[in-house]
This record gives sequence, structure tokens and C-alpha cells, in this order.
Amino acid sequence: MEAIHIPWLLKLPEHTEEIQVNEVIAGLDTLTPVRGRMQVAHKGNYLEVSAQAETIVTLTCHRCLQQFNHRLTVDTSELIWLDESADKPDDGLLERETAFEELVETLSPEGYFQPDTWLYEQLCLQLPPRQLCDKQCLGIPIDNNGGTSSTDSRWDALEALKRKFPG
Repeated sequence: MEAIHIPWLLKLPEHTEEIQVNEVIAGLDTLTPVRGRMQVAHKGNYLEVSAQAETIVTLTCHRCLQQFNHRLTVDTSELIWLDESADKPDDGLLERETAFEELVETLSPEGYFQPDTWLYEQLCLQLPPRQLCDKQCLGIPIDNNGGTSSTDSRWDALEALKRKFPG
């Protein structure tokens, strides 16, 4: 997806750009291209960005360490404020207090909006923090001796180390 020059949006009907998405997004490892649509609308002093998209990612279960496929979907919108000072360099203060009102996304009204970066961020926010292959996943099997079963050799080095120390 190409960057959108923000002043260019004002020349479009209803100041809105519709983007059909069907591509691989850099930095996001997916099995299928991201498919869906985005809409970027210039509303004077802010952009209204919305997207409906989906793809399939391969995740690793946090319990059993097996890989599984997960459908990642996005149906979201965001307001991005247009502010002349958005592209200005920081004043160099290492620590400063930030008001709650300042915790918003801003872009320069003469700058560019990167739809692929925005969509990447939205998809990453939808990744589940607790990645389980199944709600009933029992994890890595444990044998009766308190060690792991022979099905997962990754624990062999730890078992050898445990045998070196008594008790």
C-alpha cells in the first residue's frame, strides 16, 4: 500500500479514500495475505481511519509449545489528529509529564499517512496475549518420575542437570 499524502485527500469526493487490501504486510508473518478494506477520511482537523480485514497467523501454544493456526480479524476505527507540531523534533527532555489529552495519534496536515503501518499495528493489537492451541490443552506431558516424557527432548538437558544435584 502506498502512503497517502494528507492534503490529496481533500481533492477526493467526500474527502475519502477507499483501499481494497489483499497483500502481505511487511513484518507480519501470515499464512495468507491480509484481505479486507480500509477507509481514510479527511474530516478537517483529523483523519478518520477504519478497517475490516483478516488473515491467518501461525502461533505457538504457551502450554504445549505446539504450533497452531489462528484467524486474526480486525474491525476497528481510529481518529488521528492533524497537528502542525506533529513532525517537529522533541524538545530533548528525558522526563516530562504528559497530560491525558496528549495521548493521541497525531500527524502533520501536510504529511503522509501510512496505511500499511496502521493496519500492521491494528493486527498486532489483535494477537491474543494468551496463546493456547485449545482451551483444554494440558501442556507438555509429564511422566510418573516427575520428569518429562520422552516425546519432548528439549527437557533432557535439564533432567541431566537435576540428576547431578542431590535431593
